Formats: sequence, C-alpha cells, structure tokens
Amino acid sequence: MDAPNVCLTLTGSTLAEDMETLNAYRKYVDMAELRVDFLDPDERLYVRRFPAMAGIPCVLTIRREIDGGKFLEGESARTILFARALSFADEDRTKNFAYVDFEEDFHIPSLEDATIAFDARIIRSMHDMKNPVKNVLERLGKLNMSGLEIPKIAFMPHSLDDVTALFEEAEKLQKRDHILIAMGPMGIPTRILGAKLKNFLTYTSAPESAHKTENITHVDVVSINELYRVKEINEETNIFGIAGWPLSGTSSPELHNSGYRRLGMNSVYIPVPSPDFSHVIAFAEKVGIQGLSVTVPHKESALEASGDPSDEAAEIGASNTLVRKGNGWLAYNTDADGFSRALLEFLGLKNLKHKKVSIIGAGGAAKAVAYAVHALGGKACIFNRTVSKARALAGKYKFKYAPLGLESNQILKTYSDVIIQTTSKGMHCNGPSSPETDPLYFYDFSGKEALFDIVYMPQITPIMERAKEAGCKVCNGYSMLLYQGYKQFKLYTGAEYQ
Repeated sequence: MDAPNVCLTLTGSTLAEDMETLNAYRKYVDMAELRVDFLDPDERLYVRRFPAMAGIPCVLTIRREIDGGKFLEGESARTILFARALSFADEDRTKNFAYVDFEEDFHIPSLEDATIAFDARIIRSMHDMKNPVKNVLERLGKLNMSGLEIPKIAFMPHSLDDVTALFEEAEKLQKRDHILIAMGPMGIPTRILGAKLKNFLTYTSAPESAHKTENITHVDVVSINELYRVKEINEETNIFGIAGWPLSGTSSPELHNSGYRRLGMNSVYIPVPSPDFSHVIAFAEKVGIQGLSVTVPHKESALEASGDPSDEAAEIGASNTLVRKGNGWLAYNTDADGFSRALLEFLGLKNLKHKKVSIIGAGGAAKAVAYAVHALGGKACIFNRTVSKARALAGKYKFKYAPLGLESNQILKTYSDVIIQTTSKGMHCNGPSSPETDPLYFYDFSGKEALFDIVYMPQITPIMERAKEAGCKVCNGYSMLLYQGYKQFKLYTGAEYQ
C-alpha cells in the first residue's frame, strides 16, 4: 500500500504569492496544484511560467464555479487560458505542467493532444458539490476511457455511510492511479487515509489559506505531514480515531499522534465526524479502526454499541472509549478518572467531602462527572433543562436535581462550593455571555465559587470569563482531556503515554 503524493493546492491571487506559499512548505510536498481560477485576471496571462518557477511537478487547474471553483468567464475564455498555459512546450519537461485537470464534460481534442504530446497527464475529474457518487467503479471507468488518464471523483457525502461506501469500493481497485475524495468534514478520513483508497495524490492547503477551501475541507499541509504522518501510513498502520459531531477543533489527534511518534509506533489517530453513531461504527469496522475516543453527543450511544462494557462504564451509563476486540467493542469510561484527577488538582484537595457541588447538564459527560463527584464524597445537585434527565441521573447517587433556569437560582447558591459545567455551551465561542454560550447566564457569581468547565476550547469560555471577573477561581477542561487521554492511550496501545 503506497502512500499518495502530497499535493499543495495554491490559491494565491498572484504567482508571486503562490511561490511564497510553495517555498514556505516545499519540504512537505511532492507536487503543487496551481489554481488559476484564484489568480487575478492579469496574472492568469503568465501561468505558463509557473512550472519552471516551482521546480516540482505541477498540476494546471482552472476550476469552474459549478465544480467548486472561482472561474466565471465561460468555457471559451477558459479554453484560451488552457491553451496559453500549455503552449510553447520546453524541451526540459520539468518546465512544463506535468498534469492538467480537465473535467469529465470538457473535451477539447487539440488541448488533449497537446497535453499528451508534451508528456503531461490528464486528470479527468468529476465533482458533485451537493451529493454523493454511488457507482464509483463505473464512473472511474468512464472517466478513463483511454486508459491513459488519472480519473478523479470528488463528492459531498450526505452521511458517513457514503464515505464508508467509498472505502468499500476502493478495495476492489488494483492500481494506485486514481483520486477518490469525499468533501466536507465527514470526508476528512479520505484525505488522511488516501493510501487505503489507493489514491494517486491527496490535496492539501497551506494553514493560512485553508479558509479558501473550507467548502471542501482540506487538511492543512503541516498537519497532514507532522500530525498525521500521511506518508508513513501503510497496511500495518494501526488506526484509531475520535468520533463526535460537530468535531471541530479537537485536540485529541495531537495528543495521541504525538505519543505514537515519540514511541515510534506505526499508528495514526484521525477525526471521524458524524451525527449518527451507527455510521461511525460501520466506518470503523470497514477501515479497521482499533480504538475510538467518543465525544459529544455519542457517549451514551457508544455504551449501547458495546456488548462488553467495563463495570465503571456500565455504572456511569456512558462510554468515551471503545476498543476493538474480535468482532465487537469493549467499552470504557476514562472521563471519570481524568475529571477526578484534574478537579482535585485544581482545588488542591484530596476529596470532595463537606463540599456542595452543582453539576450543570445531564448528558454523557455529566454522567461521568456525577459518578466521580459521588466517589469523591461530594454532595451535589444536578441542573438540566430537561428535568427528567436530571432526576434520573441524580437518583443514581441520591443527589438533588433542579431545572436549569432562573427559578433555580437559590438552590444554585446553596450548591455553589464547586460548579461543574458539563454542557457544550461555550465551545469554540469567544463572544460574550448569552443564553446560547453560557448555561448559567442568569446566575450572578459571588466570587466564592470554584468553577470547572469541561470545555477546553477556547481557553476561557464565556461562563469562565464572567466567573473570573467576579473573583472566582476557574479552570477549563484541558487537564481533564490530558488525563483521560493518557488512560485511553494505554487502553489502545498497552503502553504508558510519553
């Protein structure tokens, strides 16, 4: 299983800007794609010079808007641009474009003949920016009727099942002479596991220009090389991952992949975004994932997916860690241990005896927190918008419960030694406190409370900012992430994290 070439997509407005980007990341890439459709109109006249400037194999792409590009001027103008870029071929083939991307409905015999005559290869591409492509093998065959082209299929999946189907189809292919891509967040595994898809190349962007391709979700060139080590993935690579939805900004891949690298392990840990956990399990089993970290909103579903939960996971009623065993999954919960260690470290205590604790939320994370608070000897009240969920969780540990709203202000003050925020509110939010970003927007901190927010991105959440301004001691969930992650790492690999 050969690694795909790493192709840096260049989306600057000038050739000089593109060269600056290429030079900054040259050590990471095998080839570069010049996106002519991003260039200023005057700059487009000089693209013929670019391969000699670049000094590595280059792909010539002029992408239409219908295919996710920026070119609006029509096919006649695009044909002329292709002709200019391919004209006056140099005897030194390294100074010519090595590849030209023509869409499946773009057939100009003179351009195709010139491309072949100049010893360049055609990437024959089809893009569906809204829907998945089901008949992949048939479409690949139609895209490569001559047998000389590199067929490319890029589509927008509706679900992770569409991505799973792509990997299933790729198993039937023999050669590494095609490009299969699922776009959007659910398509991230196709960028990282291109070797499993037998892809000729994987497209990537510079970190500072990733926003220009956010509609298709590239993995940036530094991450794909240093974090995921895409060139080292092979048949023996152990694959692990994190499942959740939405799964933006998670630090778990950095935590686990750094550990694999330091210990010299042939392993990779990837994001597996999906709103449906049954699709995650199907995908994991298809690509051979050996262990899954599980985050919002799938922790209860993860427990249900396992036929063999640990005593702790069963007691908590949620799992954040699945380990593959035979045809099934072992379920664990490392959140409770990671939380306990982080909380006591934050408070400078050995237990929670004589402490009254408010637990905000009653989801999968709250279940682990409630289990830990009870084990540490604390008395707690669980606050949740759906009171029945708070009641059910509180009943397991003889805790109090209350609705999450202004009417519970007094009981919040009673259980205010430690306030533990377990919901996703405030995640990836740098704005002010509001009902959408702060679950206790109605509560006035006195300054005596200790607030632990299990959210770790951003570093200071809106509720933490308010509490801090009132004089409270505050802590985010980053240390909890580390401690629970270390335990996951050992469950996955058998080795202590280093």
